[in-house]
Amino acid sequence: MPTRYSCLQLLMMLFSPGLPCVQPYTRAKRHTTRTAVQSINMSYPGPGMPVSKRKQKSAFPPNFVHSQDSTHMLMTAIECYHEGIPFAAVHDSFWTLPCHVHRMNEILRQQFVLMYSFDVLKQLKESFEAANPGVMFDDLPSPGKLNINSVCGSTCTA
Repeated sequence: MPTRYSCLQLLMMLFSPGLPCVQPYTRAKRHTTRTAVQSINMSYPGPGMPVSKRKQKSAFPPNFVHSQDSTHMLMTAIECYHEGIPFAAVHDSFWTLPCHVHRMNEILRQQFVLMYSFDVLKQLKESFEAANPGVMFDDLPSPGKLNINSVCGSTCTA
């Protein structure tokens, strides 16, 4: 009988564009070395240590969002490269020369639509199930009504 996922094992998943990810959040073994002048606290996280349920739970949402953002950035950078458009980025800020801004904005939207034209949450759940056989995960929420293709006509650049 399948068990419900309880964060007792490392969380493994497959992110777009097929990159595997393991959240390595384990509890740390702590050791204090005392000297005549001070005490030094050292932590040794790693294999064989129990999973940190708190870190596993709290880290997943931002890790997932950051992976989606970085995938979008990678897809945009590749398309800009193919079109000969200079591209630079830091985190979620994308830059190019002023003469290429309009086209880069189109590419940003096209890559966003391409990325979200399939069910990202379904893919994520399937990767959880494949990486954690015998574990039961909650059902996915119903999809919303956004027509993802409407993003291409958006004029918002913020």
